Amino acid sequence: MTSSLGRLPAVLLTLALPAGALVATSAAPAAAVPKKPTARGSGGAVASVDPYATQVGLRVLKAGGNAVDAAVATAAALGVTEPYSAGIGGGGYFVVYDAKTGKVRTIDGRETAPRKMPRDAFVDPKTGEPYPFTPDLVTSGVSVGVPGTPATWERALDRWGTWSLAETLAPATRIARKGFRVDKTFRDQTVDNQERFAAFRTTKRLFLKKGRAPRVGSTFRNPDLADTYDLLAKRGTRAFYEGKLARQIARTVRKPPKTKSTTLPVPRGFMTARDLKRYRTVAGRATQVAYRGYQVHGMPPSSSGGSTVGEALNILEGSDLGKLQRPAALHRYLEASALAFADRGEYVGDPRFTKVPLKDLLSQRFARERACAIDADQALPKPIAAGDVSSYDGKCGPSAPATAEPAEDTENISTTNLTVVDKWGNVVEYTLTIEQTGGSGIVVPGRGFLLNNELTDFSTVYEADDPNRIQPVKRPRSSMSPTIVTKKGKPVLALGSPGGSTIITTVLQMLVNRLDLGMSLPQAMAAPRAAQRNTADVTAEPAFITRYGAALEAYGHSLVPAGDAFTSQAEIGAATAIGIRGRRLVAVAEPDRRGGGAAGVVRPRKR
Repeated sequence: MTSSLGRLPAVLLTLALPAGALVATSAAPAAAVPKKPTARGSGGAVASVDPYATQVGLRVLKAGGNAVDAAVATAAALGVTEPYSAGIGGGGYFVVYDAKTGKVRTIDGRETAPRKMPRDAFVDPKTGEPYPFTPDLVTSGVSVGVPGTPATWERALDRWGTWSLAETLAPATRIARKGFRVDKTFRDQTVDNQERFAAFRTTKRLFLKKGRAPRVGSTFRNPDLADTYDLLAKRGTRAFYEGKLARQIARTVRKPPKTKSTTLPVPRGFMTARDLKRYRTVAGRATQVAYRGYQVHGMPPSSSGGSTVGEALNILEGSDLGKLQRPAALHRYLEASALAFADRGEYVGDPRFTKVPLKDLLSQRFARERACAIDADQALPKPIAAGDVSSYDGKCGPSAPATAEPAEDTENISTTNLTVVDKWGNVVEYTLTIEQTGGSGIVVPGRGFLLNNELTDFSTVYEADDPNRIQPVKRPRSSMSPTIVTKKGKPVLALGSPGGSTIITTVLQMLVNRLDLGMSLPQAMAAPRAAQRNTADVTAEPAFITRYGAALEAYGHSLVPAGDAFTSQAEIGAATAIGIRGRRLVAVAEPDRRGGGAAGVVRPRKR
């Protein structure tokens, strides 16, 4: 990091928010910031779900920061304005294309299980039965993993950034202190979590003033989070992982601040201050597969994103999807996804605890053999059995029979994603999360941030041969799939999405839309989605069912509307992406999903 803290006051004044959004010398309410889902131009670009965060990232780029600086600043702002999806109480995966080296590198900032977490942590000792998943298990201390987000920011800045952590936190700190306008999505998410938030004194105090969710258009301030960001700015992330704050986080996990009125059981967790002190991110190389003349780079385990997206693309490589009728192409997309998910469930977990056969899963020969199972005219019975990575030759043989129903998918649809490109050609794709919308529901007293409930991504039932079984200090398997696409060593596309296990299918479908089906990037983003995760039914958005349901049912697919146990939203994902063509950039966010996203460029194209 080469920036001087001597210019920090100027940064604070120029980077806080878009012009007119806040007045530096008054406590006037924040002005609403418009959302623009598509922006074209040059000089750098940012796409996120939130207009405040996108504008923060753009102003960092305009002030001379690079893509990593802007990504961290954008993520910090999302921790303020999208606190139910991300923040310093969670974790994520950071993928970087370094223009100087031409290489794609990764940071695994996934949360870890405490050292003292037992294999039966999800079993109620009073009954001997597993806790009901919702709202009991997800609203608990036992679901909280050791956060990795602050360590991710610091490691990314140390390795590739040009600004200090203090400088990148400054704009978000200002938003937290001065406030932002509440939109419908923020209010709806608060209402959806009202019972859980009311279970904790600290959460109720922050998000449910007088017991009610904030009104749309009102100003929401979080001075406690501003103070926490100030602490990290002054003392670095050591202040998070050691000392008073670390002890406070651990104590909150072990003894959540329950209200007297709640009827939720709120199981206690096992985290200690030592767990926080020992937390480390993991740096590595991206996964890579060749597809249609491009190189697709993704996140390696503990994420299953890079391996599953990559395997599915390898399976599809032998089909010329662009020449097929749309239902036929979508049939193959769904089948390839199911096959890759079967292998994901069998083989992928934290590589420090289980031997992940990544080379085999991403082998073209293995994929050719798996592709043999696809019938061009008929959907396979689901669930499909996993392939045998110990014996394959790329040739077709008898198909394996259907297998037992896979373990219940417990990944929640929340999370957030951002994409950044700078004028030097550096690219960041970053997916970060606190898991469920609202995480564990627990706000750390006086600190202004929610703790994650990521440990629910472990298999809820312990089995000794399960690569995703609960183990101390282990990272639960994730589906986060931040992806960068290059051609001849140069980036051409970056994309990612929230959505639990549908993250994988969202990224895969967008790649197919863009690289195979001839859609523009905005069209690839907006197109209706469907997710086949090796289950009997295909989860699909209503528009997808309306458009393709009858044709795909003729193949034997069973389509059911999307939606989850926590909201009534029948949508899949909330992606962001940036297309790169030389100096020309197109930044794209969702036009409608999750209330629509926000994209911007440093120098907009003149019409």
